[in-house]
Amino acid sequence: MQDRKPVQSWLTDMDGVLVHEGQPVPGAPEFVKRLRASGKPFLVLTNNSIYTPRDLQARLVRMGLDVPEEAIWSSALATAQFLADQRPGGTAYVIGEAGLTTALHAVGYVLTDFAPDYVVLGETRTYSFEAITKAVRLINDGARFICTNPDVTGPSVEGALPAAGSVAAMISKATGVEPYFVGKPNPMMMRSALNTIEAHSESTAMIGDRMDTDILCGLEAGLETILVLTGISTRVEAERYPYRPSRIVDSVADLIDEI
Repeated sequence: MQDRKPVQSWLTDMDGVLVHEGQPVPGAPEFVKRLRASGKPFLVLTNNSIYTPRDLQARLVRMGLDVPEEAIWSSALATAQFLADQRPGGTAYVIGEAGLTTALHAVGYVLTDFAPDYVVLGETRTYSFEAITKAVRLINDGARFICTNPDVTGPSVEGALPAAGSVAAMISKATGVEPYFVGKPNPMMMRSALNTIEAHSESTAMIGDRMDTDILCGLEAGLETILVLTGISTRVEAERYPYRPSRIVDSVADLIDEI
């Protein structure tokens, strides 16, 4: 990662980097404020497809993080863009929430359970056995299988929750068909984010708290990668992976003076 160009654009994960357990990470509001003042392109990334960018903006504002709606990039948006590129004006049977259905409607997709081009699985807190059964039958009938993100669990106050990756595994077991995952660690997520802000990989940094998603995704997309220790991964755990981030810092507070 030597001889890289100076960072002109920033990508950052949300949970574990800017917020943690419903609270802003110390220094995160100042980090976002500095980013906005700098005029440099940036996006806040999340694999969570439940919420629309407007929903997420409101959530962040309540925590003192003034992130514009257009600076939020979710796996739902990346999935919608991917499908619009692959099959413009297509049809999909969707298991998910407003974040996913709104994104697909915005790119001109029709949501239907009648011979859809795709079955699209996203995050939801109310997975329905009836909906999963419908997805299995549609895939068996020839629908292509897409999943917004491979996360097998998600956080909650009470503990881990099964996430899209776990439900995808169930559908795959029933159909023998593996989904195409659009979200991290697929570098497709990073490429779509870069295209959205017209940034270049050689002058963009990715900040994340997970070695297995954020750092891997950024690495494979050719970005500078910065691991923060305010979320999942620790310094000790980072050493166990066969790849390394460009650097490790305690939190985004350590990056404010670089912007």
